[in-house]
Amino acid sequence: MNLIKKIQENVFRYELFESGGKIVVGVSGGPDSVCLLDALHTLAKKYDLKLIVAHVNYGLRGKDSDLDEKLVRKLAEKYSLPIELKSFTKYGKSGIRKTISEEKLRNIRYAFFEQIRKKYKADLVAVAHNLNDQAETVLMRLLRGTGLRGLNAIKFKNNNIIRPLLNVPRKEIIYSLRKNKIAYRIDKTNLSADFTRNKIRNQLIPNLEKNFNPRVQELLYKLSESAAADYDFIARFAEAWLAASKVLSVAALNSLHPAILNEVLRQAIEKLNPNLREIESGHIDEILKILKSSKNKRQQITFKGLKIERIGDKLTIEKHNL
Repeated sequence: MNLIKKIQENVFRYELFESGGKIVVGVSGGPDSVCLLDALHTLAKKYDLKLIVAHVNYGLRGKDSDLDEKLVRKLAEKYSLPIELKSFTKYGKSGIRKTISEEKLRNIRYAFFEQIRKKYKADLVAVAHNLNDQAETVLMRLLRGTGLRGLNAIKFKNNNIIRPLLNVPRKEIIYSLRKNKIAYRIDKTNLSADFTRNKIRNQLIPNLEKNFNPRVQELLYKLSESAAADYDFIARFAEAWLAASKVLSVAALNSLHPAILNEVLRQAIEKLNPNLREIESGHIDEILKILKSSKNKRQQITFKGLKIERIGDKLTIEKHNL
């Protein structure tokens, strides 16, 4: 199956977009995003799509960053598409990159994409994560410690964000670009070991492929796909259970399967603290202790701005102001 057909299958299977849609395409100038832009432009006539190119120049790589921007401008001109640019030249000083986390860079990028989406009243933002990115994310989360929710990793569609290339290996992307003689840029910092993801990409995965299984990235992707299906069932069940429960009964909670119970607690917490990254498995374990406790006295724990209290058969979770 060629790349365009694979993307069309993804559009159908995961309901990525509808005909007549307007999509902001995040383009860095690297092979993945250049391939995504070319593919969506190829499909634009079939699906009556309107595309807007968005590019962030962090200024972290000096002239290389400017050359990335130049290429993206040329691509937008080639495809006769509107382009929106954002520059962060204040980050251009030597050595300052080490003070900027991957997450900070990501937040800057996605905030800009969302800003452009609203400006053009677009339906979606398309980004170029691929199968290799998914494998790296799964492995990174395994190394940090994660559960089923974490293995779910990157999704084909998450609210307004779509990832049409998520099941496409990077080697297929490179092959397609070379075959069609489409220019792209290489971010040399991706070859360094400055970030954890780069170490996983450039050191750990090649070692696993060479010494254990050459298909390790494909298998990690399939693991995430399986985890996503299992987690979706658990999450939906937990959501329905919470919606039907006016109060959190300790007896009712204790009757749930552990997998469902953990997700019910996480969803209940998420309503008050949307940033679940701050909630660790140890916090859930603390709640489970007071749920299983045979003591009749009032029990209370606090963490991350929350107060969890058990009084008799009732469990309450509320914001806690210090």
